[in-house]
Amino acid sequence: MVEDGAVDSGLDLSQYDDEQVRLMGEQCILLDENDRAIGAASKKHCHLMTSIDSGTLHRAFSVFLFNSRNELLLQQRADEKITFPACYTNTCCSHPLACASELEERGQMGVRRAAQRKLEHELGIKPEQVPLDAFTYLTRIHYVAASDGVWGEHEIDYILFIKADVDLAPNPNEVQSIKYVSMDELKHMIATADETGTKLTPWFKLIDENFLYKWWAQLDSLEGAADHETIHRLL
Repeated sequence: MVEDGAVDSGLDLSQYDDEQVRLMGEQCILLDENDRAIGAASKKHCHLMTSIDSGTLHRAFSVFLFNSRNELLLQQRADEKITFPACYTNTCCSHPLACASELEERGQMGVRRAAQRKLEHELGIKPEQVPLDAFTYLTRIHYVAASDGVWGEHEIDYILFIKADVDLAPNPNEVQSIKYVSMDELKHMIATADETGTKLTPWFKLIDENFLYKWWAQLDSLEGAADHETIHRLL
């Protein structure tokens, strides 16, 4: 277990949303660069640039959920979010917790359980609509990105695809808007992001630039697209 320590103990969080501050106490899984779990630390500690600059790395996941029309569900993060507020991103992005059920690595079960948990928390999607075995695990990316001068990300991110028609009830403390997009609509959205003032999360941009469209094109036959051995270093 890694304590938050003096590096962030004096940080004043009173300017932030109370619920988002509470969630900063969740325990994330600390990693070495080969995705081996080496301990745990608070979400707050893991996302401070002071920790990131000293090498703190944690496990994460990114879910891409498609409906039966092969449209991708995007969310715009709530203004209350401490990191990357108001940014558009893939369906759900979060962290498995340092607890027995979400630390399980066999068949990526811990990551799958975390994805199911957060889809319900953020978007109101019931677990029975996104069964654990319906997620396709594709690969992992290792990236680092600053949100502002205080907060950022340094993650090994598991990429999960799932195709399902779901009922949505977004949590306004997490998500301010949602929309389904076709491949062409997403390409246009990203190509015009600067001129329209559309903010995108850095992990979403990296996945979009490096992987998304080739996977999307074979959405109904992804078995050959998976690469479970490589950790793609997009640093």
